[in-house]
Amino acid sequence: MPSPSPHKPWTLPPPKHYRLQNCTLIDPKDGQIYTHVTLDLQAGLIHRMTKLAFSPSPAAGSNEALTWTANEQMVNVDLEGKFVCPGLIDCHVHLATPPGEDGLRDTMAQEPETGLLRQPWLALQMLKRGFTSVRDCGGAGLVLKEALEEGLFPGPRLFISGHGISQTGGHGDLRSAKEEGYVCCGGGNVRGLGRVADGVEQCLFAAREELRRGADFIKIMVSGGVVSPTDRLQGLQYTAEEIQAFVRVAEDAGTYVTAHAYTPAAIRRAIENGVSGIEHGNLLDESTARLMAGKGCFLTPTLVTYQAMASKEFGSFLPPSIAKKNLEVLGAGLNSIQLADRTGVTMCYGTDLLGPLQSKQTGEFVLRKVAGLSPYKILQSATINAAKRLRQEHKLGRVKEGFFADLLILNANPLEDISVLDRPNQHLLAVFKGGRVLESRWSKLPVEVQSSNKIE
Repeated sequence: MPSPSPHKPWTLPPPKHYRLQNCTLIDPKDGQIYTHVTLDLQAGLIHRMTKLAFSPSPAAGSNEALTWTANEQMVNVDLEGKFVCPGLIDCHVHLATPPGEDGLRDTMAQEPETGLLRQPWLALQMLKRGFTSVRDCGGAGLVLKEALEEGLFPGPRLFISGHGISQTGGHGDLRSAKEEGYVCCGGGNVRGLGRVADGVEQCLFAAREELRRGADFIKIMVSGGVVSPTDRLQGLQYTAEEIQAFVRVAEDAGTYVTAHAYTPAAIRRAIENGVSGIEHGNLLDESTARLMAGKGCFLTPTLVTYQAMASKEFGSFLPPSIAKKNLEVLGAGLNSIQLADRTGVTMCYGTDLLGPLQSKQTGEFVLRKVAGLSPYKILQSATINAAKRLRQEHKLGRVKEGFFADLLILNANPLEDISVLDRPNQHLLAVFKGGRVLESRWSKLPVEVQSSNKIE
């Protein structure tokens, strides 16, 4: 844990030591509820956990008091039986499209400096909704990630793809059909959320360049999309050889490729050439779903973005031509996740919201409930499944000894009604991230001051 540094005076001091007593613990691994649990949080981790309602194993600790180092003070809090679950994980966000502009075009065309100054605010809103980790699938950069890691701003843990990579005229190419310009020399035209690369050599360069700039994984576009102006939803994008190039770069760097895809043909081409995750997948069919399940491929549906873009509340957000494409995938989304659930595809929680629509981030919980998924499976999608997708399953997604102390304190049980997570102002009492209380609506757990009031 970093100590205050004269070079980075905003670096936070070590987290407090908390003992949270009388917790009702939710374990998303098996849906088990444990009552009268004591959690000891130390150095940003879950140091010890005692489950009094069950016979604890030696590894689970005992009722003995912890031995703290000299001059350290432990904060004891009786949670009065309140529910504790792991911090939520959103596996598809776009922090580089914060609100502040009117409509899709202006949202996507924000000046980089303006957008960057707005992103910490947006990150904090996500944290306040209970998302202690997010995976950005295009746009957010290393500058924001480091600022959040260092405590310069409060926000979720951030995992980034850098820019999503698209072929010319693909989903990440935001030029209009009448716009002049030829892209050459290794995948230029880095613009907004995406960049363009064509041919194996350019794909190799673009992937390596995103990794050089701090990307945690690679995001590519293999089918048409809703908000891109010149491609059809059914269009196939990137050849097998180009996809293999992306996968080779990612695997050599110890990471993975995920792909934007809607149609069965696009999904198949991606996963048959090494892609390990699919974003959206609204037009999924049964044989493709079974292929995904057999290969252990992750699916991250994003139903709420289509609903929000079609709603009266945001009726002017999309231009008419794009609104028509949105309706094509809106109705199919519920069917796709029902099919994925039935065939055993591992699903993650995702939202893909842009600009002002991002206030609807927790609405995905309700839509998956409407689709017939159980609260248990929906909670898994935002915890243990998402942690596996991030390759952080040994640190995130559960309340467990040795894991990060990323916790939600709730006054209702989401396994009885998952929609409580869509009403954070009513049910989310406090958010711990890394053992710190960064959001609270409960006087027993006051928010910790983020930085010193002392003038340096």
